[in-house]
Amino acid sequence: MTNYIKLIVLGLVTLLALIAANYARDLAYLVNALTVALVAGGLFLWTLRHTDEPKSQVDLSGEYMDGVVRAGVIATAIWGVVGFLAGTFIAFQLAFPGLNFDWAQGYANFGRLRPLHTSAVIFAFGGNALIATSFYVVQRTSAARLWGGNLAWFVFWGYQLVIVLAATGYLLGATQSKEYAEPEWYVDLWLTVVWLAYLAVFLGTIVKRKEPHIYVANWFYLSFIITVAMLHVVNNLSIPVSIFGSKSVQVFSGVQDAMTQWWYGHNAVGFFLTAGFLGMMYYFVPKQAERPVYSYKLSIIHFWALIFIYIWAGPHHLHYTALPDWASTLGMVFSIVLWMPSWGGMINGLMTLSGAWDKLRTDPVIRMMVISIGFYGMSTFEGPMMSIRAVNSLSHYTDWTIGHVHSGALGWNGMITFGALYFLVPKLWNRERLYSLSLVSWHFWLATIGIILYAAAMWVTGIMEGLMWREVDANGFLVNSFADTVAAKFPMYVVRGLGGVLFLSGALIMCYNLWMTVTRSPAVAPVNSAVPAE
Repeated sequence: MTNYIKLIVLGLVTLLALIAANYARDLAYLVNALTVALVAGGLFLWTLRHTDEPKSQVDLSGEYMDGVVRAGVIATAIWGVVGFLAGTFIAFQLAFPGLNFDWAQGYANFGRLRPLHTSAVIFAFGGNALIATSFYVVQRTSAARLWGGNLAWFVFWGYQLVIVLAATGYLLGATQSKEYAEPEWYVDLWLTVVWLAYLAVFLGTIVKRKEPHIYVANWFYLSFIITVAMLHVVNNLSIPVSIFGSKSVQVFSGVQDAMTQWWYGHNAVGFFLTAGFLGMMYYFVPKQAERPVYSYKLSIIHFWALIFIYIWAGPHHLHYTALPDWASTLGMVFSIVLWMPSWGGMINGLMTLSGAWDKLRTDPVIRMMVISIGFYGMSTFEGPMMSIRAVNSLSHYTDWTIGHVHSGALGWNGMITFGALYFLVPKLWNRERLYSLSLVSWHFWLATIGIILYAAAMWVTGIMEGLMWREVDANGFLVNSFADTVAAKFPMYVVRGLGGVLFLSGALIMCYNLWMTVTRSPAVAPVNSAVPAE
């Protein structure tokens, strides 16, 4: 019966998507509508092919649902390489403007590729990593199979469709021009459906857990899922200009829209890129170190302080704007207060290695996780400092901000994800060990040096920009033009690009290592049954 309902829904979606494509007002909408029609039509045929086939009744309730986790791990690695490649290319586009090829104008110039890079690394690479690891962790810590049957697969494939629609839309000019919230209205609606399904699967698994205790990693994952859903919906309140076009008009205007955007924008950092990945840290670091979390009480303080404080940090992006001073000062104060609990979490992660410090010499995976925690600490110090009004007057809209974002994204999010992937792949594919620890070391050093080159270059550039832009002559006129600052930045832009090349090279080595682990490493007997929480 369910298959017949699926056929009706998929048939209607295919038909409506083709009608929408026929009446499309712009190219981006046309391509996206045809993509939806192709996907829905393909699923219709697949479902039709498997309708009324005899089903084998196998009781899987006692086994973990790891197929979707494996798919998430593969997607994470692939999207990571795509995102890092796009980022490296646009970095060189800024250093060498000739790479904005005349024949690719309107499709592959910096303005079109920049949002593609941002969404590919944060939402495609980071999002898939969070979905995959959260599904793995919640099952292991709850001793329960994922709730909702195939709903987890709907979340995975639905999320991939979001990424493809957003990416093709960006290249064709469909964007809201809001950092971290750039997809247009119809992609936003679909993402909301997928995200609510994600929440249902995760929460349903926690509800049916066999363990009385809810492990702290699940707290962080759950807060990230709920908060991102809330922020996404409010920030994307928009009215389509036409039901058959990608363009929409924001419900909020002027400074209200800017404030709403940064309420979301900074909390995309606070919950998507911090709380979610702290869920990773609190599970995978203890597992890899084979030590308990240093302080359970500190993890609770870390959680609640983060949740209550981070939500108010957004206005610090709007110093010296039309936003009232009290609002930007509120953001500044909460950002500074946030420093201490963040460092509490960093100390908790690092001190988990108590009694296992020797592993830093012998285990490059734990080394990767530890340096990610170090970068978390550095970023959560730098952020509060940059939020201070006087500092902000020098740093904002300069490349210092770009350095800060990337030291956090590459150093904290990237490295902890790499560590989690190295941990997961042998376990998910029932392999005795990773193919090569020396390749992990190569990845570690290439990525670390790449991040240092990138961040240091941008910090230097940012200070120089800030000083050049505020230099005035005796008559009060600006001494340096914007073009002067761009010319002065050239050497640092090249260094940044080289940092990107090193980071990308490390990711490619990782993909090779993981592939060889799956295909060449000695196999072990599968252990997939739901056992007491591990």
